[in-house]
Parts: sequence; C-alpha cells; structure tokens
Amino acid sequence: MGTVGKLTPEQLNLFNSQGYLVIENFSTKEELDGMTNRMKELLDGFDPSTASIFSSKNQKELTGHHFYESAERISFFFEEKAFGDDGCLNQPKELSINKVGHALHEIDPVFKKFSNSEQLLQLLLSLGYKRPVVIQSMYLFKQPGIGGEVVPHQDNSFLYTEPPSCTGLWLALEDATITNGCLWAIPGSHKNGLVRRFIRDDDGVHFDRPSPSYDHNNFVPLEVKAGTLVILHGDAIHQSFENQSPKSRHAYSLHVVETDGCLWTQDNWIRRKVAPEPLYAPAP
Repeated sequence: MGTVGKLTPEQLNLFNSQGYLVIENFSTKEELDGMTNRMKELLDGFDPSTASIFSSKNQKELTGHHFYESAERISFFFEEKAFGDDGCLNQPKELSINKVGHALHEIDPVFKKFSNSEQLLQLLLSLGYKRPVVIQSMYLFKQPGIGGEVVPHQDNSFLYTEPPSCTGLWLALEDATITNGCLWAIPGSHKNGLVRRFIRDDDGVHFDRPSPSYDHNNFVPLEVKAGTLVILHGDAIHQSFENQSPKSRHAYSLHVVETDGCLWTQDNWIRRKVAPEPLYAPAP
C-alpha cells in the first residue's frame, strides 16, 4: 500500500463508486486486544447508575443531558432490552451495555493512540481531507441476544458540516457476521445526497423529515474478520440488525469531519465547550 494507511488509486475508485471500502488486516491483534482489554477495565470501574439507554429507533424520547454531555466524556449507554419489568438489569452490566462514547479518542490513552495514529491520518489525507477532526468515537458491543438494531441512516445526518464532510471509520474488534449483526450498506447510495438531518434545537433533538422506506434487497452484508476497517461515506446508507446469536460483535467507530473550508453547524446534537484538535493542520 506504499505509505502505511494511504489508499491506492484502485481503493479510492472503489470507495467513490460504492460509498464504502473494506480494508482487511488494518489493525494487528495486539491493537485489537489492547482496546478490548482496556474496555474491560473501563467497564469494571463503571457505576451502572450513571448510564442511560440508547436506541436508534427512539432517539428523541431517550436523548437527554447524559447523551448531550457525552460529547466530551466517556459515557455508558445500556441496551433497550437490558432491563426487566422490575427495572433491574437482566444480566451483568458488561453484557448489558450498548455502547460507550463519545470522547474515547480524546480522553483514554489506548483509544487515543489508535485514533491519532499515522496510519489513520494517511488514510484520511488520501481521501482528500486537509484538516481532519475526529468529532466522536464509540465502542459498540452488539451484545449476544439483545444487541439492538441500528436502523438505516447516513452519518452526515447526525454530524453535519457545510458542505457535508463526514466519514465513518468502523473497525471490527471481533468477527462480524450476518448472524451477530454485521453492517449492511446500499452500494452507490452516497451519490443520491443527504436524505434528512438530525437537528438539536430548543425542543431537544428531532429529524427534519421522515425516514424514507428502503428495499432490503438493495443492501449488501459486510461480513468481516476482526482487524478489518470499513470506511463509510457520510451519505452512504447503512444499518445493522439485532444480534440474535450467542456471540458479541464488538467494534470501534470513529467519525471524522473536515475543518478546512467546512463549517460545523450549530444545530448539530454535539455542542462542544472546547473545540477538538485536528489530527493534522497544513503549514500556513
């Protein structure tokens, strides 16, 4: 691949054509083990009373201060199905968490090391970024049996700049299969532009228009081995289904936006007190 992380012309053509790119063996087993072991440590020290529920289906109803403040913190979010009728967890906390976000890449040294690596920087520069910023990070669990569905969406809906510039980077920490909730995407869907936006205003958060209906036959599964990186164009329509298997599907996800010539809009859900540092800034 030449410079480590730099995309080849063939890879760029494929990404521009289908709106996503799968790169096998992007990360070593040592890197994967480092992140999964670090997350175990974070979970061990986590107080369940400080978490809230996350759902991609009921975001307006379940979004509150815990969610908003997570933009600059390491916050924990439970699966919807984690609780019984009595309001108590049905199983241990480490098997009940949906995700941890959204500032792992800034606060935790293990996740920061990967998120700020030269390998990722070279990848982003080859995609055309000039002054990229990681705007959020998430450790995704997709728990066995209860890992919830993530409905079809576009990343630019949630992390909007003018002009749009978001790219998703999704690293498989474990094998992702159809049975345990791998990603699905519609090839070429990024060429149709942004469908709707997720807006934060005085009434909270909401979409500015209803979701279109999608034909499942248009989606293709992205079954990948641990260590594979999936790059997603901000307008690429993608989703994942519930994990109905006995195996988890851990992943680490980053979202990057451009800050050179692109404006972060004030009605995004993320409203930071301190602007994030760019991964790279060109010489003046």
